[in-house]
Amino acid sequence: MIRAAAENDVTEIRAMIRELAAYERAVEQARATEAQLREALFGPHPAAYALVAEDDATGGLAGYALWFPSFSTWTGTRGMHLEDLYVRPHARGGGHGRALLAALAALCLRSGFERFEWWVLAWNEPAIGFYRSLGAEFLDEWRICRLTGAPLKELAAAS
Repeated sequence: MIRAAAENDVTEIRAMIRELAAYERAVEQARATEAQLREALFGPHPAAYALVAEDDATGGLAGYALWFPSFSTWTGTRGMHLEDLYVRPHARGGGHGRALLAALAALCLRSGFERFEWWVLAWNEPAIGFYRSLGAEFLDEWRICRLTGAPLKELAAAS
């Protein structure tokens, strides 16, 4: 079953974020606290939204998808950026990932969003194959740019 995340899911969502970070070989970068996630997802001005996949047999959480709205100046419309899609190893192959993506795609259409976008690590062949099977377009000509830490502070100081 796919449903909107509830505030009492935050502990499990944080645990899955750490599991995803470990899989992506970056667990030290997953520093978000439960309090930060609670505020981001359920505070007065949510920064993001989440769906969870419940295991029908156990009722436990099998996975989650965390997203936030984006905007395209080219189309003049909002879109959806999927920040995380994660299904726990024991639940993979059970359709949870596809069900989470289908629920997000339906939300996109209901909301009038024209784009549903996400990133995938270049080495994550299982995910790339899965996304290709859904008809996802890969934008190989684009590169992700990021400023953090000292370079971010140095650029800000120039203002």
